[in-house]
Amino acid sequence: MYKDLQSVPKAYNEPVKSYAPGSPERASIKAMLKKMKSEEIEIPMVIGGKRVKSDNRIAIHPPHDHRHVLGYYYKSDAEHVTMAIDAALKAAKDWAAMPWEHRAAIFLKAADLLSGPYRDRINAATMLAQSKTVHQAEIDSACELADFYRFNVQYMTEIYAQQPSSDKTIWNRLEYRPLEGFVYALTPFNFTSIAGNLPTAPAMMGNVVVWKCSNTQVYSAKVLMDLYEEAGLPPGVINLVFPSGPVGGKVVMEHPDFAGFHFTGSTGVFQSIWKTIGTNIAKYKTYPRIVGETGGKDFVLAHKSADVDQVVTALVRGAFEFQGQKCSAASRAYIPDNLWPELKEKLVEQVESIKMGDPEDFTNFMCAIIDEASFDKLAMFIDNAKKDAETEIIAGGQYDKSKGYFIRPTVIVTTDPHYVTMEEELFGPVLTLYVYEADKWEEALELVNTTSIYALTGAIFSNDRYATDQATRYLSQAAGNFYINDKPTGAVVGQQPFGGARASGTNDKAGSYLNLIRWTSPRTIKENFLPPTDYRYPFMEEE
Repeated sequence: MYKDLQSVPKAYNEPVKSYAPGSPERASIKAMLKKMKSEEIEIPMVIGGKRVKSDNRIAIHPPHDHRHVLGYYYKSDAEHVTMAIDAALKAAKDWAAMPWEHRAAIFLKAADLLSGPYRDRINAATMLAQSKTVHQAEIDSACELADFYRFNVQYMTEIYAQQPSSDKTIWNRLEYRPLEGFVYALTPFNFTSIAGNLPTAPAMMGNVVVWKCSNTQVYSAKVLMDLYEEAGLPPGVINLVFPSGPVGGKVVMEHPDFAGFHFTGSTGVFQSIWKTIGTNIAKYKTYPRIVGETGGKDFVLAHKSADVDQVVTALVRGAFEFQGQKCSAASRAYIPDNLWPELKEKLVEQVESIKMGDPEDFTNFMCAIIDEASFDKLAMFIDNAKKDAETEIIAGGQYDKSKGYFIRPTVIVTTDPHYVTMEEELFGPVLTLYVYEADKWEEALELVNTTSIYALTGAIFSNDRYATDQATRYLSQAAGNFYINDKPTGAVVGQQPFGGARASGTNDKAGSYLNLIRWTSPRTIKENFLPPTDYRYPFMEEE
């Protein structure tokens, strides 16, 4: 059934290029940025392999320069979502029947195209429309996404190789079928790699997909659809549409062939959709698979034995890379009072030294917030912290949206460990610190464990192995990705499968076999070579 399972190329992590001055990749990406910025492109929907336009054309602006136009996309309505579902279902039979090795070959080719001729295009698109530095774009849109494709092929073969034992005269086997129906992939703006992985992971396992990307990620989503077509993905397997969330959700969640939901986004949206699925459960042919990674209020906890310079670096990188717009970003920190004076001085110095601006200037460490709504929300929290009695802003606190949505990296110190910015996910460059008594380590552990509804990522810094062991056990449910003496961001496919529990999602671990197996519906097949010919059993014979 699954021949040559061991013959697929061995997965590896795509090497990250440095883009250092004088390097060929630096010159190449700068040329691509100049080219793409000088063009205004049109981005239609892709339904059944065809480009589809609507009467509603929306402009795409870089967050760091909202007066510039990169191009336009065509907004979808309910009719387009229905068309995409129909196209997916039409493609389903042939795609499910395609041998697994041909599906594997498509995505292995996509990985090589992405890390080769498409590298500059996908990185430049992510830099321009999502305002990432070249390093953040490289590790995300080029390297991590290529890693997803290569490792997912490896995990697919490992799943298929899992077969039951057989007895004499009997052959037992498992057939890993795709789900019966279509999968709806709803993807975020902040990681092009997540936007690429959520529709392709189910597709790799033989499913057909309707993909709605974030409106602020359309520009790089277009590059991904071009990539899939060049890699040989048949029409209709993945269909890209641009409806509003409510419009897309209503059509999808009421369709009888809705079979799966692959999501990364806010906790509120995920819970609302889960509720809708529950309300509509009797409408579906099968129980939909629900896989989601949502929010985080990710922590850094320093022990009194921690190295100050290591903690400071982890806070700056963990909280402020990509403007803190990572599900895994460090947003609350707990610092012992014995380290606080030195740590405060060094942290303020480093944060105030951060240069920010246009991603085309490679000397910038940070760029712009994704859109005006996010900017206004963050500005409100910063303004409140300026006047609240229990808080002090020790770095940053400035913002300006005259040209782009720029917010300086901001550090808040609070005397209230339950202050709002210690508990609520902000999704921006705001870090809140609480200073605890160094000898009250266990109380600090309890505070970290119980403060947040989320459990996505977290980090501890300690050079005391007993304290490290205690924290690892005590915080066993506080983070799905737990780091010891490292920042809580930067999970690598194949090394640290990503996902959390509590209000952070279903913890199905993107970048592992655990995610892929959710997109299969196994069938047990038993073949009897010598079937019985008499219904009577030996125990029934006379004495």
